[in-house]
Amino acid sequence: MWRSDVDINSVVELRVKPNVYFGFGAINKMEDIAKDMKSKGLDKVLVVSGRNAYKSSGAWDVIEKAFKNNAITYINYAQVTPNPTADAVDEAAKLGRDFGAKAVMGIGGGSPIDAAKTAAIMLANDGVSARDIMEFKFIPSKAVPIVAINLTHGTGTETNRFAVVTIPETQYKPAIAYDCIYPSYSIDDPALMMNLSPEQTIYVSIDAVNHSVEAATSKVASPLSVSTAKECIELVGKYLPRINANPNDKEARYFLLYASILGGVSFDNGLLHFTHALEHPLSGVKPKLSHGLGLAMILPAVIKYIYPAKAKTIATLFHTIIPELKGTPDEAEFAAKKIEEWLYSVGVKKKLSDEGFSEADIDKLVNLTFETPSLSGLLAIAPVDGNKETVKAIFTESLKPYNK
Repeated sequence: MWRSDVDINSVVELRVKPNVYFGFGAINKMEDIAKDMKSKGLDKVLVVSGRNAYKSSGAWDVIEKAFKNNAITYINYAQVTPNPTADAVDEAAKLGRDFGAKAVMGIGGGSPIDAAKTAAIMLANDGVSARDIMEFKFIPSKAVPIVAINLTHGTGTETNRFAVVTIPETQYKPAIAYDCIYPSYSIDDPALMMNLSPEQTIYVSIDAVNHSVEAATSKVASPLSVSTAKECIELVGKYLPRINANPNDKEARYFLLYASILGGVSFDNGLLHFTHALEHPLSGVKPKLSHGLGLAMILPAVIKYIYPAKAKTIATLFHTIIPELKGTPDEAEFAAKKIEEWLYSVGVKKKLSDEGFSEADIDKLVNLTFETPSLSGLLAIAPVDGNKETVKAIFTESLKPYNK
């Protein structure tokens, strides 16, 4: 059904760039990666991580051993928090520069890996700050090699050329996309994710779903972005309830990670639009807000507004979760309510008002959506006009549930 939405006269770019080691035990490929790095002279590494997960996941023991076996030295910036700031990236890059780092490793979810990608640009370009990069005052063409050790099944950043860093004084949370920050090596080992909390598990999985919805419905969507998106959402629909019931379900963890990989490839090709453009102001204003929760709270309203333009595609994406969808434009509100019901069923029971947002915040959020560098570019490729009226309506309707 979704193929009828494809413009076969539109020339699209199909991106399948990084090599990713995937599966239980993939972390043990670190020995091969370290050998290859050493052979290329990459013997001094800046490691960028959060405070705990890189060790508690079990990843660090393997990585440190591989570094030692191959005479690779490192320095660790272990201060990255969710929604990392430009200041933190500046600190990490300075640490790496003073150490003489020739490569950067990001260990964690999207925050440490995105911070590592941005620091990798700075290490290859003297005198450039994180703000220069995120405010588009500097357009990079090079970065030092990047190793991505992913610890969540939602970000997709280990598969693509994107990074997000917050500028705290303006509450801007821009996104960058450059070929030079594709990871040279990536590891996706579900064994490293077995201890994710139930809340993290839900939110990162919903992030992968949003990547897929947006990439499949943007103006630059391709058959590749749609087909990978469809598989991603089917897998999350099947395995997220299973992992909620049993966090030790290895098969479920494996396929949720595979879904995340597909979502990352999907948005590397089809890009993103409304849901991410509108979530970034939310977590820019409230940095402690989980990115995946922010996305989940506004997804139903986004579905309502884009459904008439992409009814067949969205019905196809969610056909296993909402089999009642026929793919006709008149069922937009029904689709939004059913998406909200599904989110509630997998554990997302909050809306914006539950996180402290009110009608008094709407105008500020709308303004941030249009002022933040890069977000207008996302809105420009939305399947319907990304004007202020539509953005305001999505924020407003996301304050409270559709299903009373």
